[in-house]
Amino acid sequence: MNCLSIIGATALIFACTGVTAGPGTPLLATEPNYTLTGTIKGLETGWVYLQHIQTGTIDSVKTSAGKFTFSGTVGDPEYCRLGITGRSGREFRVGFFLEKGTLKLEANKESMDKAVVSGTPVQDEYRAFQNKEDLTTDWVRKKAVAKEYVKAHPSSYVSILELDIYFSYNPDVVELEELYNGLDEKIKTSHSGKIVKETLAAAKKTAVGQAAPEFEQKDVNGRSVALSSFKGQYVLIDFWASWCGPCRAENPAVVKAYQAYRSRGFTILGISLDEHKDKWLEAIKKDGLVWTQVSDLQGWKNSVALTYGVAGIPMNFLLDKDGKIIAKGLRGEDLKNKLAELVH
Repeated sequence: MNCLSIIGATALIFACTGVTAGPGTPLLATEPNYTLTGTIKGLETGWVYLQHIQTGTIDSVKTSAGKFTFSGTVGDPEYCRLGITGRSGREFRVGFFLEKGTLKLEANKESMDKAVVSGTPVQDEYRAFQNKEDLTTDWVRKKAVAKEYVKAHPSSYVSILELDIYFSYNPDVVELEELYNGLDEKIKTSHSGKIVKETLAAAKKTAVGQAAPEFEQKDVNGRSVALSSFKGQYVLIDFWASWCGPCRAENPAVVKAYQAYRSRGFTILGISLDEHKDKWLEAIKKDGLVWTQVSDLQGWKNSVALTYGVAGIPMNFLLDKDGKIIAKGLRGEDLKNKLAELVH
């Protein structure tokens, strides 16, 4: 399981996005060219939120007898999310393509992730793909289905979304580049296409065998810490966040590896994608993360995460004593096994 910062959220049970946006920001609309009407059973009265991933804005409307309507302007089809107020605040559990035309949503308050959105060409295509994808719960098979789809639909906005979802986390550079290059130019130059291009460029710079890009961020006490200050040791650059469930579940394995090899030239430099310092510090203490921790408290916009092309967490990069990347994406026992090979 990973927390993913992707173009949009999918219905995948182990994906949570890193999109942040301000509430109630209106669309810059003149003549509306789309309408989204919906009915949410069980939500007679309440607020519905429409999150525009590309601009980071959120629109909101109040339901009446469970019904609502959004309207505005849109250019190229864009992936958006719709949510309602839940136990943890706004819960965006419906992902769909917003485009010119009329869309209809049917949902139940208690099972928003099963909402049906239909009525426009790209969204109907996306819905058909999701139905095909849902035939399996196996991630490897889902990825294979997505790969086949991307190759067969080079001019599809659905393809670029699936490319980001399935191939941007700890990517195989050769595979991602081949799939990206096979897309039509209009898809490559779309908003989503540009994001995947940036991910690919970062992946090339942080591939195994490359020198880890230098960076500097402040630790929990406000002191600047540079990566270069750790030369001469095996260093695990560990990206995580207090709000990331999979990261917190992974932390005990990281702690064990640190305890086993810290006296033999191994250390960890944690980089948090948190925004709130108090929650970051609380998680450090609770999980027993006694190594150096840094953050700029910018969430998914953390400058180091952007440099390293981190599209999902937990994610890590293992460096040798000269600062060269020798492994990445080590999970569970894989970290200890790799260190056993290197540290004697």
